[in-house]
Amino acid sequence: MIWLGLLALVLGLLAAAPFLREAAKPVMGDTARRHAPGEFANLSRGLTHYRWMGAARGPVAVCVHGLTTPSFVWHGVARGLGAIGFRVLIYDLYGRGYSDRPDGPQDSAFFVTQLEELLEDQDVDGDITLLGYSMGGAIATVFAALYPGRIRQIVLIAPAGLGHDLGPVARVVSRGNMIGRWLMRAVFPRVFRQGCEAERHLPSSVEGIVDLQQAELNYRGFVPAVARSMSGMLSENLTEAHGDMAEAGVPVLAIWGREDAIIPLSAMGRLAQINRSARQEVIEGAGHGLTYTHTEAVLHAMRDLMRHDR
Repeated sequence: MIWLGLLALVLGLLAAAPFLREAAKPVMGDTARRHAPGEFANLSRGLTHYRWMGAARGPVAVCVHGLTTPSFVWHGVARGLGAIGFRVLIYDLYGRGYSDRPDGPQDSAFFVTQLEELLEDQDVDGDITLLGYSMGGAIATVFAALYPGRIRQIVLIAPAGLGHDLGPVARVVSRGNMIGRWLMRAVFPRVFRQGCEAERHLPSSVEGIVDLQQAELNYRGFVPAVARSMSGMLSENLTEAHGDMAEAGVPVLAIWGREDAIIPLSAMGRLAQINRSARQEVIEGAGHGLTYTHTEAVLHAMRDLMRHDR
């Protein structure tokens, strides 16, 4: 009986270990934010870190990042957009970067509300060019479908919402149950580090991006936020939202990476079926990190942005 008790204790500790490790991490607070670039907006679900880049005057471009890489993923693209006259607003989604880590589901309503409130806080009331990368493409799609009159044009870079594959662990996590939450905390950090390291040899317009990405794991709430987004935003089918954009006549540019193993090119075909007027570009040799590994090619694909006045 003693041995059974000890075995139960050991198994209990092993089961609890991933949750204890997460709880032991430091919070994203004043100390961590001391050297953050940009500013903070106090929104309904907490602080949101944002930064204005590019031109001092001109049309506004708003950039929404993806599942795991915060707003620094846009630095190279933002500089390029600034060079052609855009004022560029980048920000950290809740649970990432320097923004707060609120509890609760992370579905489209959660992320669209954050974007709505940030635009109101920054007095952005005219039409905007909206850019979304990966999961940010899904968020941007829902926002544009809800508010087509506020969108000058939308650029979707390897967007989620039309089919994706994050692997077998992600498929379990997306169910949102206790097994998924345990797997996320136990397995995801190692898998995430390995995925980042696999890109260390690639060129990048964002200096030190691999180390910046991996540093996200150091703070409490990042891993649970990714899990909540997998079972929330990334589990939503956006076929109807894309159809609504097409019906409203929102100008759409979609940019895809030929070698993207996460958002396959089959999604490009699905978008073409839903929205025949969408312009689509494929970047040869690019994987899912195309915003920073193939920045110049992405900017070239966006070369006509300034010509599409509404």
